[in-house]
Amino acid sequence: MPVPKHHVVPTPPPFEAPPYPADVFAGRTVLVTGGGSGMGLAMAMAFAQGGARVAVMGRSIERAEEGAEKIAALGGRVHAMSCDVRLPEQVAAAFDEAERVLGQVSLLANNAGANFPVLAEDISVNAWNAVTRIAIDGTFLCSTELARRLIARGESGAIVNNSAQYIWTGFPGDAHSAAAKTAQATMTKKLARDWAPYGIRVNAVAAGFFPHASSTAGGREGGIEPLQNMIPAGRTGSIWEFGWLSAMTCTPLLGGLTGQVIVQDGGESLRRSLMMPDFVPPRERAEGPWGWR
Repeated sequence: MPVPKHHVVPTPPPFEAPPYPADVFAGRTVLVTGGGSGMGLAMAMAFAQGGARVAVMGRSIERAEEGAEKIAALGGRVHAMSCDVRLPEQVAAAFDEAERVLGQVSLLANNAGANFPVLAEDISVNAWNAVTRIAIDGTFLCSTELARRLIARGESGAIVNNSAQYIWTGFPGDAHSAAAKTAQATMTKKLARDWAPYGIRVNAVAAGFFPHASSTAGGREGGIEPLQNMIPAGRTGSIWEFGWLSAMTCTPLLGGLTGQVIVQDGGESLRRSLMMPDFVPPRERAEGPWGWR
């Protein structure tokens, strides 16, 4: 049913009012994987709002450059790069390039990923690898590349990973992504434990629905309104909210936070009740495994 008009639906501040000082990342360089669009771009822009120099990395240099233009419009220094995060030699080369252009990298946002709805029994080996290797291998390779550099320099740093709130429950048509994001969350805790003595913090944001131009969340009939009706907060997330929380975990304001997977989903993962719609098996859904096409 629609969200009743008398319900209080909290809304975030406008994009121009980030929840931290404009110089909180001054003098620091962040590398954002998959930062040219969507949630990665939101992360990159959030870091730029805090004064960071931003290296935008993506498989498509055109997409990375498009994102870099939007970040530059905020007044920050930015550099676009092409890199396949599954290949260690390309990852190392990308860090070298970012540091040559922008200065030593001490912050990392692991966002690169892929996802598409498909029933588990229909996932090909190539499809499985395409999703899991980007999220698991890419997060590991980029994180360890940064950590080795920080440890060698005797410097501290911070990493934030883009996870998903369905890592505890799975999601119809998402066996590949749920497995990858779960591994990423476990890796977050393990890396945080290993690198805490070096002052390297590692956290993750388990995101719910944050519709944006390149997402499928609003692709169902009726757009995002049916999604909002299912979320206890009464709305889907605004993309900059996700960017802000991700960047916030890397600020000195949360300097004691590490090894945490923070759920940001408007309470969607808490909505189970005695009264719920009838369950329709994913294969029997007319609209596809995700409930929309």
